[in-house]
Amino acid sequence: MQPKRQNAITEGVIWRQVLAFFFPIMLGTLFQQLYNTVDAVVVGRFAGKAALAAVGGSAAQILNLLVSFFVGLSSGATVIVSQYFGARDSANVSRAVHTALWLAIAAGAAMTVLGLAFAPWLLRLMNTPSETLADSAVYLRIIFAAMIPSMVFNVGSGVLRAVGDSRHPLYFLIAACLINVALDVLFVAGLRWSVMGVAVATALAQTASALLVLWSLCRGQGGTRLTLRGLRPDGPLLARTVQIGLPTGMQTVMYSVSNMIITATINGFGTNTVAAWVALGKVDALYWMINNAFGVSVMTFAGQNYGAHKLDRAERSMFVCMGLSLAAAWLFSGVFMLLARPVYGIFTREAEVIDLAVEMMRYITPYYFLFVPIEMISGALRGMGRTLVPTLLTAAGICVFRVIWMFTLVPRWPVMRTIILSYPISWIITTIAFAYYYPHARRKLGFGKGVGSRE
Repeated sequence: MQPKRQNAITEGVIWRQVLAFFFPIMLGTLFQQLYNTVDAVVVGRFAGKAALAAVGGSAAQILNLLVSFFVGLSSGATVIVSQYFGARDSANVSRAVHTALWLAIAAGAAMTVLGLAFAPWLLRLMNTPSETLADSAVYLRIIFAAMIPSMVFNVGSGVLRAVGDSRHPLYFLIAACLINVALDVLFVAGLRWSVMGVAVATALAQTASALLVLWSLCRGQGGTRLTLRGLRPDGPLLARTVQIGLPTGMQTVMYSVSNMIITATINGFGTNTVAAWVALGKVDALYWMINNAFGVSVMTFAGQNYGAHKLDRAERSMFVCMGLSLAAAWLFSGVFMLLARPVYGIFTREAEVIDLAVEMMRYITPYYFLFVPIEMISGALRGMGRTLVPTLLTAAGICVFRVIWMFTLVPRWPVMRTIILSYPISWIITTIAFAYYYPHARRKLGFGKGVGSRE
């Protein structure tokens, strides 16, 4: 039986427990975003706007496509671990942990092969500007070579969070950030390796963070302890992991594909627009890390409480996270709009790029709050093992809608404003869909039939 103190997620005042769990995740994603942002700042300042576009344009979208799919697929293991941990089933926790890490290694190897084989073709398919094509290919090849450490870190951190430990992933991300920043300065500003220097720095930082995660798991207690002898897949758990995680993985693929189509469209507007889009993405990500941290929190709280048969607490956790996330959305919208020009001036000195980025921001930043119900409801349902319908709603309402928008309205009104408007409109549509679906989902999950009743 797990020690009681390790299962605080199923006990106590919800908002306090949520914030105690959330802040390390938020700070961790802040440091993760920080070292991605440092890449962009160092490259933009010391290697120019073409190198900035190479690191953050088409190459970033291709990386997101593969990494997001396999991380989404592996999220099924996180759900399983959290449910067994909530139920205090140590034996199945152990099997789920070892299955998750085996899947991480296998997924990393597959991504290395796929990335090295198809990255140049994908760059050309995305209409990558000729002046950034060679640098983008170099960046991708180096990053793909380090995919096993990247997956081990992502999945291992997910396992730690699933059992309520959000502090150690934070410490490891801080270490990786410091390593990455130091190496960026050395390789790019010092040795003038340009895009190659950024890629090597990122790969080495990811390797260091993966080793730290493995060290933490190997020192775990009870079912959470990782051993080399146990590092093999459990057939039924692997099948269940894929069943739960595959819809999430496919959703992230559809997100990435729609973003790739949008990026390919933006590439046609020239390097200044691409650089502005990259800068917007770096700033924009500062809010999305908050939203995603609440998403991880609600999934963990819902999963552990569902496993412990505390359905009312699982639902209350969702609404607490939703309220906190809405407050964060309004706060960040105001701050970003107020400080837009000084912030974008960090990335580039070119006035035209800054003007374009500010114009783009006006059509996205004020509407962050529209996405909050989507993230919170889908996160809670995934934590309770319901992934298919939330995936279909999100994929159709956001990804498919945006693709249709790109191929129908953008050719008729070929300006950036037309592209940007697809974001808030897709959020409105999808939020309405989740509002209609959630009452049906909660009945299927057994809410209202007594604590512990599940279909």
